[in-house]
Amino acid sequence: MVDPKLRSSAGQRLGAPETLGISTLDPGHKPPAMPPGRHISIRVRMLDDTEEIFDVSQRASGKVLFDMVCSHLNLIEGDYFGLEFQHRRKMSVWLDLLKPIGKQIRRPKHTVLRFVVKFFPPDHAQLIEELTRYLFALQIKYDLATGRLPCNDASAALLVSHIIQSEIGDFEETQCRQHLLNHSYIPDQMALIDKIMEFHHKHMGHTPAESDFQLLEIARRLEMYGIRLHPAKDREGTKLSLAVAHTGILVFQGHTKINAFNWSKVRKLSFKRKRFLIKLRPDLSQSTYQDTLEFLMGSRDCCKVFWKICVEYHAFFRLFEEPKPKPKPIILSRGSSFRFSGRTQKQVIDYVKETEFKKIPFLRKHSKVQHTNNLSPLPSLRCSELPKEIASCMSGERTDSPSKRNWKELALISAEDSAALRIQGNPTALQNGQEERPGLGAEEGRGTRPAGRQPTELLSTAPKSNSPLLCHSVMSHGLVNGQSQGDGCGQSPNGRQPSPLTSPLLNDMGAVRTDDEDEARRKRFPTDKAYFIAKELLTTERTYVKDLEVITVSFQGMLEKEEATPDSLKTVILSNFDPLYKFHSGFLREVEQRLALWEGRSNAHIKGDYQRIGDVMQKNIQGLKQMTAALQKHSEVLLEVENACRASRKLEGLCCDFELQKVCYIPLNIFLLRPLHRLLHYKQILERLCKHYPPTHGDFRDCRAALADMSEVVSQLQGSMIKMENFQKLLELKKDLIGVDNLAVPGREFIRLGCLSKLSGKGLQQRMFFLFNDVLLYTSRGMTSTNQFKVHGKLPLRGMTIRESSDEWGVPHAFTLVGQRQSVVVAASSLSEMEKWMEDLKMAASLADKTNGPSSELLASSLSDIKTLEDSALEPESEDDLSASRTSLERQAPPRGNTTVHVCWHRNTSVSMLDFSIAVENQLSGNLLRKFKNSNGWQKLWVVFTNFSLFFYKTCQDDYPLASLPLLGYSATIPTESENIHKDYVFKLHFKSHVYYFRSESEYSFERWLEVIRSATVSSCRNPRRKDPHAF
Repeated sequence: MVDPKLRSSAGQRLGAPETLGISTLDPGHKPPAMPPGRHISIRVRMLDDTEEIFDVSQRASGKVLFDMVCSHLNLIEGDYFGLEFQHRRKMSVWLDLLKPIGKQIRRPKHTVLRFVVKFFPPDHAQLIEELTRYLFALQIKYDLATGRLPCNDASAALLVSHIIQSEIGDFEETQCRQHLLNHSYIPDQMALIDKIMEFHHKHMGHTPAESDFQLLEIARRLEMYGIRLHPAKDREGTKLSLAVAHTGILVFQGHTKINAFNWSKVRKLSFKRKRFLIKLRPDLSQSTYQDTLEFLMGSRDCCKVFWKICVEYHAFFRLFEEPKPKPKPIILSRGSSFRFSGRTQKQVIDYVKETEFKKIPFLRKHSKVQHTNNLSPLPSLRCSELPKEIASCMSGERTDSPSKRNWKELALISAEDSAALRIQGNPTALQNGQEERPGLGAEEGRGTRPAGRQPTELLSTAPKSNSPLLCHSVMSHGLVNGQSQGDGCGQSPNGRQPSPLTSPLLNDMGAVRTDDEDEARRKRFPTDKAYFIAKELLTTERTYVKDLEVITVSFQGMLEKEEATPDSLKTVILSNFDPLYKFHSGFLREVEQRLALWEGRSNAHIKGDYQRIGDVMQKNIQGLKQMTAALQKHSEVLLEVENACRASRKLEGLCCDFELQKVCYIPLNIFLLRPLHRLLHYKQILERLCKHYPPTHGDFRDCRAALADMSEVVSQLQGSMIKMENFQKLLELKKDLIGVDNLAVPGREFIRLGCLSKLSGKGLQQRMFFLFNDVLLYTSRGMTSTNQFKVHGKLPLRGMTIRESSDEWGVPHAFTLVGQRQSVVVAASSLSEMEKWMEDLKMAASLADKTNGPSSELLASSLSDIKTLEDSALEPESEDDLSASRTSLERQAPPRGNTTVHVCWHRNTSVSMLDFSIAVENQLSGNLLRKFKNSNGWQKLWVVFTNFSLFFYKTCQDDYPLASLPLLGYSATIPTESENIHKDYVFKLHFKSHVYYFRSESEYSFERWLEVIRSATVSSCRNPRRKDPHAF
């Protein structure tokens, strides 16, 4: 018996926050108190067929019991589930969360409640937690066994094959056959054993989580998925069945759907005695219009039960928030007072995205492959890659041991997926004694792993509950994101484990804390603004030389070892990058020497001869001008790499593997264009120096001469730079998309990418849109190990019109895209986002009408087979269709969870090509002091801003970053008095509940950091004087 007064919850035993697992409560709220009165014991049967007994007051509402069950399971997304039981009239009814339990369950000793799925979402990608998907998989397994999910033999065999892959692991003929003989998953299973084994053989390597995902992917395509039939008759007495789904009310004859009434067509639902009434909205397109449809059900209770579930389905899937209760009438009441209680699907998704939870391991009752279940290896809406196991067997130790310090230094986080990225790494790499960051690979570039670094084991105790859904593991000092949980360092403001994407999880032990000592040291340095401008040149030059090393040392070294590398590629990289690396290494030494003299580390500063930088820049820019011809051909490197990868699949795989290395912290193509970007930085620095100096200053003449030379070089390379930036962006987007191969064609220009909600028969669904100068693509994020986006459709821009339609559809920030063949209604997350999209779409459509750009038909070959799932009815299933869902996991493609596209997806924002161009110009490096909201000291870090992200290093000599913080969606402000930050030059970064303070050394650096960060956090509006289209 589970007595809440005597027994702590599973979450409390594992050190979870108090509200963890109570899905219907907001953060910080406590579950409702148990009302006084006689206690009764309620038996609840879980989806894994175990039974739990909960001790509750008979006066307690159904919500109290439901919250106890969710808390016991540590279930966050509990709103999709419900408690079902047999009514005294042998009818299955749902436990009402608002009514007292004693009034609903008359004989508790003889009643068993079933914890089952109540609301079936249209896309299981909306289920964020692996535990939720596992429970859904158990529901599918139960429905198959009981015949509630009928399907053809091929579908049934494929579904069962994924179930047994999850339970017994990889195929072994004798074991598989014996398992099927001992366990029955579907009626008449014996006739399909050979077919099941054939499918099972194809699932080699799939983890239980991946098998759950594929099971749900196949099941959701079946016509009877999530359908609960309620017998009825029409006016003629024909036997029918009614059902409710996320789209509306369905009518079945047998197991065949014969009619559907979308929620948008239904005006009112009601019942009168045995009659169930559906009142429809007027349809002007039909000559014969029937206002009210009437169905006869078995009894009034049958009508009421079905009406209630219809009300709940409509509210859960269609409303933005829980409906408010109606005020009680003073005298008489008419109709039912029943209403939906709980959060809507939108509130659930937003809540889980915005709130962070500690990942709780759970045990799969029937699975023999338990080591893969501790944490999900599958990407979710918030997860790019999760490890199979990572924890610490060390207890009671500080994190200053060499082993722990090495783990901590390798904790590299780079993509949001909010709290689901709570523990990073690659399972395979961990088994081999290596740790890797998600989406960026396990290799450490030029660094080697110390011999003493070994993966740690997961310690767990035996389950204390009858239900094996929870593995009561003891992880008192488990390593999360490479640092000890027990230290309490690096925690988010609310005390939970911080989000890897939204916070640089660097343990305070990983860098020297500094406060008054560093303050006094800074006061000894020069205070002239010119000094800090010169120091910016020094810090950014250090980062630039490190970036050149990525190509000249790491990438070039990889190519030299590979026989498949063409000599032309080796030659073009050697001839273009080696001279640059040698030149800039010498330039960096000169700048370092000049700054050392300027800072007064010798007696030369007394004369003031070295408090200048213009002469050093002028001298080296003269040398750089001699390399202009080579820089003009620099774009050939990008083209040569792309052509070589197209010609050799092996080389393409090597380049993908290189991008997964930690040393390659941004896409490889950006490294290849770094020399062109650096010229813009030199020009900006010289412009600031010339603006600062008066004409009479001794350094003004040198700076002005250097600026003239640099402006000349930039103007010569500007055209090539614009073309290659666009080409690089098209190549990068091609890696993020599935279903389009010929994206980078001559004449195509990228304009904007971002997240919009597309209105379809299933309601508003999150989609990723990609706008080019000839076509608009809309996609959804794939739930595969690659995290790529699957193209659902295209909208040619020629002849397209755009109009605002918020009032027409009743959806905030909605606008309609009217094309020649189809129209699409989309909604932006905010008014500013809608204005940016509409401005760019109108501009692009206008250009498409006036110019002869690339034909959108070029995409037809790769898009012709893509089904627009939102708008079309499901076709009859076939074995090929059902097995097609496996191909995405079978393809050995690298995960892509750290790109700008994925950050836009998770933070529901957009980025334009203009934003990318500004980001290229606004790059910055230097030391900053970082402080969490609730931490005591400041932590010194080397910080690099590039590609819309901050990358954090311990020192400027490090080869790869420890952590990263994508800035899209963040706000950069100055702390208020109430925050008690009594220091100068402090700025604050905050996104939802995540707050970080950064402190710079001078007013100049403070303004520069705010300037570049705001360029990434605030998307720019399109300049009317847009660059002319360029072909490449």
